[in-house]
Amino acid sequence: MRWLRILALATATLLLASCATPTRIGGTGPAFERAGRFAVTVQPPDGPAQAAQGNFAWRDTGAALRLDLLSPMGGILARIRVEPGNAVLERANGQRERAASADALLAELWGEAIPVAGLRAWIQGRTWAGSPVGTVQRDDQGRITQLVQDGWSVRLSDYDAQGPGRLRLARDQAGRRLNLQLIAD
Repeated sequence: MRWLRILALATATLLLASCATPTRIGGTGPAFERAGRFAVTVQPPDGPAQAAQGNFAWRDTGAALRLDLLSPMGGILARIRVEPGNAVLERANGQRERAASADALLAELWGEAIPVAGLRAWIQGRTWAGSPVGTVQRDDQGRITQLVQDGWSVRLSDYDAQGPGRLRLARDQAGRRLNLQLIAD
């Protein structure tokens, strides 16, 4: 009986150790990079909520963006590459989808407009220049803590040297509620 407990403890330890922590994408040249965890929930008006979570790695050179979405165990769910006039989503099975922008690509695939263009600014603690800004609240150090832009309520917190360590986005549209959370590690 004792060896069963030891085996169970060893198995649990291996499983916990195998859970992937997000790693930076890396590359040459200067870039804004973040890695962490994400959670997204879509609540349709007439059905059960749909949710997904996992890890992410983000590398943005300004001209090009790469976003890797990984399962909680570290397997690639999708890779998004964005360059001017071109966005490509590559799924784990190798299937590729293309559009003129990341926003258009995700709206086509998911039926929801996820504001990748806005996220590029918000993840760095800035407002997005591509859309009028509604309410903006700042902390005593002048950092944005909350804003409303492009129909999204955005909360930024847990700042470090790179910007907010936690982003919470929410949007209600046509009775659907979309929540997205990014937590940088």
